[in-house]
Amino acid sequence: MSETLPTLLDIEASGFGRGSYPIEVGIARSDGSCCAFLIQPLDEWTHWDPKAELLHGISRDRLEREGYPVRQVALWINDELRAQGKAYSDSWGYDNTWLSLLFHHAGIIPGFRLEALRILLSEGQLAMWSDTKEAIIAEQGIQRHRAGDDARLLQLTFERTRRLMGGRAS
Repeated sequence: MSETLPTLLDIEASGFGRGSYPIEVGIARSDGSCCAFLIQPLDEWTHWDPKAELLHGISRDRLEREGYPVRQVALWINDELRAQGKAYSDSWGYDNTWLSLLFHHAGIIPGFRLEALRILLSEGQLAMWSDTKEAIIAEQGIQRHRAGDDARLLQLTFERTRRLMGGRAS
């Protein structure tokens, strides 16, 4: 019998710092399935960092063509996360800021909390986190810097480090 996995949320953005905004949200659900949505930038969201685009490989043009409206993405995230009441992020400071921006512009109140993944990890898990994550990337050929894949990678890393610690989550 396996323990339930935490729900992980990851956000890709137009860059870092002032003026950046979310461009993709991904969720790895507690059952291990995942999903992600590209976000259509609002007209006032103009910051674009070419270095960030090199990492995630998503062009602003693609977002305008294939992205979903801000309000639709916020509604979808609420639908996904309301029942659990929370999701976890490994970059809480950035992800929480971008999530707040998304919900603010959607005019919707989040029906869940975003918490730092760190609070679920034991010192032992933290000590082996980076090496374990790199091993999983190598084994599974995970595409980095795409929100859904990154959320699932975090979840797989959590699961393996917990198992290596003998099942003790924290």
